[in-house]
Amino acid sequence: MIAALILLPLAGCVSVKLCARKSERAAGFALSASCLAQLVLSVCLLLNAYNGREAVLSLKDFCGMNVSFRADGFRSLYVCVAAFMWFETSLLCPRYFRGHHRNERYYFFNLLTLTGVTGMFLSDDLFCAFIFFEIMSMASYPWVAQEETPGAMRAAATYLGIAVLGGMVTLMGMLLLQQNIGSLRFEDVRNAFSSGKNALPGALILFGFLAKAGAFPLHIWLPKAHPVAPAPASALLSGLLTKAGIFGVLVVSFGIFRDDYVYGCVLLGIALTTMLLGAVLGAFSVDLKRTLACSSMSQIGYILTGVASSVLLKEEGALPLVGAFGHMLNHSVLKLVLFMTAGAIYMNAHSLDLNKLRGYGRKKPLLHVCYLLGALGLSGVPLFNGYLSKTMIHEGLAEWVRESGSFAFRLCEWVFLFAAGLTAAYMLKTYVCIFIEKNADGELQKKYDSEGRSCLNAPSRFALITSALLIPAFGLLTRFLPKTIARLCLPFAGVTGFEEIDFFSFENLKGGAISLLIGVLVYLLVVRKWMLDARRGYVDRKPAFDLEDDVYRPFFCKLLPEALAFLMKLLNPVGDAAAKAFSSLLLLLSRLLGGATDWLALIVHEAVFVDHGADTRGKTQGAAMTVRDRAAHAQRALDRLKPEMPPDPREVTDLRYGSFFTNTITFGLIVATLGIVAALVYILIKHA
Repeated sequence: MIAALILLPLAGCVSVKLCARKSERAAGFALSASCLAQLVLSVCLLLNAYNGREAVLSLKDFCGMNVSFRADGFRSLYVCVAAFMWFETSLLCPRYFRGHHRNERYYFFNLLTLTGVTGMFLSDDLFCAFIFFEIMSMASYPWVAQEETPGAMRAAATYLGIAVLGGMVTLMGMLLLQQNIGSLRFEDVRNAFSSGKNALPGALILFGFLAKAGAFPLHIWLPKAHPVAPAPASALLSGLLTKAGIFGVLVVSFGIFRDDYVYGCVLLGIALTTMLLGAVLGAFSVDLKRTLACSSMSQIGYILTGVASSVLLKEEGALPLVGAFGHMLNHSVLKLVLFMTAGAIYMNAHSLDLNKLRGYGRKKPLLHVCYLLGALGLSGVPLFNGYLSKTMIHEGLAEWVRESGSFAFRLCEWVFLFAAGLTAAYMLKTYVCIFIEKNADGELQKKYDSEGRSCLNAPSRFALITSALLIPAFGLLTRFLPKTIARLCLPFAGVTGFEEIDFFSFENLKGGAISLLIGVLVYLLVVRKWMLDARRGYVDRKPAFDLEDDVYRPFFCKLLPEALAFLMKLLNPVGDAAAKAFSSLLLLLSRLLGGATDWLALIVHEAVFVDHGADTRGKTQGAAMTVRDRAAHAQRALDRLKPEMPPDPREVTDLRYGSFFTNTITFGLIVATLGIVAALVYILIKHA
């Protein structure tokens, strides 16, 4: 069944490309059918795991190493969550992409990413996880670049740069760990935690997974990728792909760094910083999807807080860890609902600016109820799903505060409550703006009010309703849901001893009430008084500082190359001559590699994305005319890929859209990913 789950989306890729030749509607149907079949298989896998029957698959000597898969409770649960989210978003896709270009490209890479996500969550060793982690990262790059606008391409370049950087650092750590313990299986990694020499490999592996999770300071891709990506892609990027990073954090935290006090404190600091910074950025934002993207960053901080608290509490850390697992599940559902609602708004209003969206949802009860449920769940209101997981994480953090007796850790609890209050504030801001207030333009408000039910078709309404109903359903399962999550997920981390808590005790309700009160006060005193201008509407008050543009790019693209060049002059007697020779060699190699990958990309484009069936004109013009047309087409394609001026070798790390380096690396990685996928398909079919 494991092989079938990994191969099924690949078969869906083929069916989508074939159906796209017939019609756009057929391609959308093929996408939904593939996702539905994946959901059915994953539910069967989850039921088997719930009944104690784990599926196992091992592939011997893949790239010189063994690759293993295991479908235990946690992994089966998240494969099921992934399939559910893919199916729900597939129902929205045909309506959302109507009239767009390159729809079949999104469908193709959507299913290819599902293969990567499924293989990642079913992996039982770090080598296997890394392979599918890279497939997932490379295949999801076209999601961000789908619209092909300069903003989308720049955000995609940032996403690609972080993915490549994180992947290479993780690979370095894996090689060191393999050398130290002789294995990369999760069980062997958990048994090797007492060895201090594994701290460096563990930190390197953790780096890559934290980058994918969107944790500070590697969060820079997340607030930029979500606003420019299509809404169905944003739902999956936020709700699922960030959890792939958390998956790796769990392996490292309860393997290499298990019960490590220093690691627990460092991870707690990263978690709280991520949580607070995401909440602050969300409160400042006046773009709907950017607000939700920053919210995702903040919620990742909650999950990491639960993991860190569990590491610090050692054998008593089951409660915050169940809260972390629960918040992974709840956040996936919440962001699925909120981003699909945002997508429904965008594809009708054609804007994400809150000032232009004011009053859009006033006479749209379905969107109103769905967004309200998502806002209540994300804000941690009792009787909704977010309250359960946040309460368990808070209870675990509070227990560690009491046990440590430190004032510094007491501050950590205050940061937790304040960040939760900011969450309520920015969700209240977006809800009131879109569904309560009226637009300043009376004619535009009349247009919004006249849309009614026409803003969504039947499949989109079904996807929204079924997803939104899970929010109060999970929130009411106060006994069943935590116990089930503990039963399924705790064995993955090797933690036991979960004890139920009273979610509606005075202490727990008080913590939730404090956060909600903070949220209301921030909304009334900061948002309404400071961010809302009577003439201009909502104003973006965030400081004009960008970590990527003001720190990372200047350092890696200017300061570091200049420093290396200066160092070469000091150490090498021939100085400039050696530097010039090195630069010339680097430029020659980059041009050779760029030309090769450009031609490979052109071949892939011609083989995969061009509809040869529709090209009837070339068939009637004779062989000579066809050859000339193809040559001219190839030359035009290559000209578009070339930079306007030769690149400076010192700036090969510049990730600007259209740079020579970006094109070379992008197409090289796509070709490498296709090669990995082809090899995996061959081996999985052989062992199926």
